[in-house]
Amino acid sequence: MSELFEYKCPNCGMPLSYTTNKDVLYCKYCHSEVSIDAMNDQESELGTKEDDFKWEDIASETWDPSEIENLKVYVCESCGGEIVAEESTAATKCPYCDSPVVMKGNFEGALKPDVVIPFKIDKETAKEAYFKHLSGKKFLPKVFKDQNHIDEMKAMYVPFWLFECDADASIRYDATRVSSWSDSQNNYVKTDHYRVIREGSIGFDNVPIDGSIAMPDDLIQSVEPYDYSEAVPFKTAYLAGYLADKYTLGIDDAIPQANSRVSTSVATAFRSTVQGYASVTPVESHVSLKKGKTKYAMYPVWVLNTTFQGEHFVFSINGQTGKTAGDLPLDKGAFWRYFLSRTAIGTAILFACEAVLLLM
Repeated sequence: MSELFEYKCPNCGMPLSYTTNKDVLYCKYCHSEVSIDAMNDQESELGTKEDDFKWEDIASETWDPSEIENLKVYVCESCGGEIVAEESTAATKCPYCDSPVVMKGNFEGALKPDVVIPFKIDKETAKEAYFKHLSGKKFLPKVFKDQNHIDEMKAMYVPFWLFECDADASIRYDATRVSSWSDSQNNYVKTDHYRVIREGSIGFDNVPIDGSIAMPDDLIQSVEPYDYSEAVPFKTAYLAGYLADKYTLGIDDAIPQANSRVSTSVATAFRSTVQGYASVTPVESHVSLKKGKTKYAMYPVWVLNTTFQGEHFVFSINGQTGKTAGDLPLDKGAFWRYFLSRTAIGTAILFACEAVLLLM
């Protein structure tokens, strides 16, 4: 089977054709001539390449047996969460789904965190942040403002994999500029085509990937960022009085997510430098990583879950900044009462306007 190769004009983007005896490619649209050697060199330089993502320094520190002899693992059979707590902790319900948990046994078989961001806000401050999140919500069910319900808020450390690297990238775009004019007889539109190339390096520090399957990714990402400057080397003492979620997403499973976040950030940063064109289309991209390192961290989160009319709701509050996130239910009774009252007022105003018009 034969293959048809097509080269595009670097000036207008239209197909080029070979010119006999001149050893050049000719564009019949903008009348450009491009030497075959130059085109081959350019294609060789910008040829399609696979992204090269290699993480060299992978988190691997293990626990000392003396550090975990008083830690137990509690497993939720509903959502799969594995909660680590002190042996004396009476953990009876999962902080994520409020289902009963069972004690699995001693804590073992996991990597030791490299760093931890200690809790900075206490329960009362977390409550204030939560109520601020609820303020102004007219159709929120009353149960969400009930104090007994708020007292179920739990403080826990959530596992994160942190990725650090330098990214070298080369991205090629097809871009256009459009100009128009007219004379006494015709309107004209001219489209100029350009090949735009961006190359450079970007450094990434502590790109976070949630290591817990039980904690919804969108929920924990919504309370980011954390201030990593306040991270300290991990010590078991930081777990005293708190729950900790054992990572259920391993480092190998987290790497594809990190690659995706790095690639997206690179594409966004490079695209922001291509300005002044009517259209810009990325046609080729290559990203390679160097100095790739990973760390295992524990970040503080206040977690609150509740059920309303058979639907489960989970809220998270950043234990360092107080930033709050979570979906809110709708009190349908309050909504319809408000809607009908507004409709009644609108109808009364309409009738009044009609009466005034009739009198006139």
